[in-house]
Amino acid sequence: MINPILQIPNIQLAGDSTAVLNYQRDPRNYVTQLFGEQLPAIQNGFFNVHMSKGIIVQPHWHTNTTEMIVLISGEITTSVFDPFARRRINYHLKPGQVSIFPKGWFHWFVADTDDVHLLTIFDQPTPDIVLGADFLAATPPEVAHRAYCIDEEAYAQAVASIQNDAILGPPIGCVKSISDQVSPASKTKG
Repeated sequence: MINPILQIPNIQLAGDSTAVLNYQRDPRNYVTQLFGEQLPAIQNGFFNVHMSKGIIVQPHWHTNTTEMIVLISGEITTSVFDPFARRRINYHLKPGQVSIFPKGWFHWFVADTDDVHLLTIFDQPTPDIVLGADFLAATPPEVAHRAYCIDEEAYAQAVASIQNDAILGPPIGCVKSISDQVSPASKTKG
């Protein structure tokens, strides 16, 4: 069956993946996009992601799509939680290498170098995204205590500063330095 969108006269089959800014942390760390909203004929969609060393794309998952990371420049470490083996899998990527995040699997990635550029390509025209920040901020302190024996006051204080829209972290002004958060010794290949 032919996609009816492709039968529209004068269908546009080209787009600019830098025209729509999705998120900007600062001038060196930002995300642009090209999805069905910008290019109706597209059968997938993607983010252009630019990051500097130590920046993380916050933990999240997608309810409706598998994601593929294609590294263009720099180096990153991708991490995904395998819900069947109940373990984290890490991959250190260099330009031209790819990593897959299956639909529904919790994942994140960190820039290991400056001048990282990558594409996150989805198998749907628009991904649904559940951010870890949203999940943490929505969990009441009493639930965190009951489920995990976490001190309610400590949990409430820890999640109070979460910026739900901070796709690229850590948030500007974070007390802990980025270099303290990225340890080459902690990287493993799964």
